[in-house]
Amino acid sequence: QVQLVESGGGSVQAGGSLRLSCAASRYIYSTYCMGWFRQVPGKEREGVAAIAIYGRTAYADSVKGRFTISQDKAKRTLYLQMNSLKPEDTAMYYCASAPYPLYGEDWRRPQNYNYWGQGTQVTVSS
Repeated sequence: QVQLVESGGGSVQAGGSLRLSCAASRYIYSTYCMGWFRQVPGKEREGVAAIAIYGRTAYADSVKGRFTISQDKAKRTLYLQMNSLKPEDTAMYYCASAPYPLYGEDWRRPQNYNYWGQGTQVTVSS
């Protein structure tokens, strides 16, 4: 059963932009916290950005000022606008839904999310 579906990944040159989308099935889209993560082979999954209740946002230091997380609750869709992309942004990007509010740095921890998409690949060439 498909629950979270990411799209918008692709290949882009350094300095370019991409916009990722994550469409959620009903009851899966969390009003508590939705997050974007990324992972490269051999490394742990890394929290990129999250958006919580009342629209509070959080970002990894490596993407602050370049990435913007947003949502359309009516469409149950999460977005990640990625600008000024760098080769080190190359990864598989996943969206995730948390079943409860997350505080402080808890948004970074994958174990706090219970639904995940299948991922969309982002490749940035130099």
